[in-house]
Amino acid sequence: MKATAVVNYAPEKGSVEIREIEKPEIGEEDVLLEVENAGVCGSDLHQWTADHSWPVNYPVVLGHEFGGKIAEIGSRVTAWKVGDRVVSETAAVIDLNSPMTRAGLYNLDPSRKGFGYGVNGAMTRYVKVPARCLHHIPDNLPFEQACLTEPCCVAYNSVIENSNIKPGDQVIVIGPGTIGILCAAVAKLCGADVAVTGLAADEERLKIARQYGCETIIGDATAWAKSKDGLGAHTVVDAAGSSYTLKIAMDLVRPKGHITKVGWGPQPLGFSLDPLVQKNITLQGSFSHNWPIWEKVISLLATGKLDVKPIIGGVWPITQWEEAFNKMHKGEIVKSVLKPV
Repeated sequence: MKATAVVNYAPEKGSVEIREIEKPEIGEEDVLLEVENAGVCGSDLHQWTADHSWPVNYPVVLGHEFGGKIAEIGSRVTAWKVGDRVVSETAAVIDLNSPMTRAGLYNLDPSRKGFGYGVNGAMTRYVKVPARCLHHIPDNLPFEQACLTEPCCVAYNSVIENSNIKPGDQVIVIGPGTIGILCAAVAKLCGADVAVTGLAADEERLKIARQYGCETIIGDATAWAKSKDGLGAHTVVDAAGSSYTLKIAMDLVRPKGHITKVGWGPQPLGFSLDPLVQKNITLQGSFSHNWPIWEKVISLLATGKLDVKPIIGGVWPITQWEEAFNKMHKGEIVKSVLKPV
């Protein structure tokens, strides 16, 4: 059986196209997942535009934000059954004997390979998934929302696990993409005063940030950062896809403040890190997520405490992937969702 898939086939810019691929053969500890919806991530766009900074196993089916129903189970899979509604984590390949994996931090296993760049992802009808990656989702959570569990987990890890936000803190999020807006939404759940900054071209996406109760700023956020006591923001979350925004974050954060960098930026910095020393700033990277984070985020989504509906700009059949990609790339919408055909 063949299925339509969105395939990134080479490292050159624009090397993404629709191809027909065979249905995957699963192993004894895998499930075959029939995909209901797949979210488009900024990293999918970066592979399409060839400005990413991670290795890719070409050709590869894109897509690591997804949910669906189990269609087949491997011979050693006992905790799941055909028809179960699930979402999947992204760590498709890990070393079970890695010290990081043994500590529960398999997202930081150096040998980790993820869906959509290391192995075939979910922008197709069927995807092979290790059963250890699965999480049950309740019936009241639609798949077009459930497929965004993954970026919500990225935001949760950035804001809850890797930052130290307290009620009443001033928090600035740089970059009003999916991750930036979700980081802002999670920071609001912590009781922080939150501002999201972007460029003039980001106005449509900044409107979405305002739906989460955030201040929005085009350009320089210094005045807002210093509006309370003149010192700057307690925490700055750098969710922009540029290295230079780290300099902006260092300017906006207060002495002994905290910067969490979650946005990828392959460019050399080209500026001094001395303010990091002078202001005694903590700089924290944040990557991916693990099992307990997924369980907490699913609970937040199911109860409506974290609502992803405002960020969804539309649902497209995967045959119209290019329109869905372009809408996000141009900043017209925050998030595109694809539907297999």
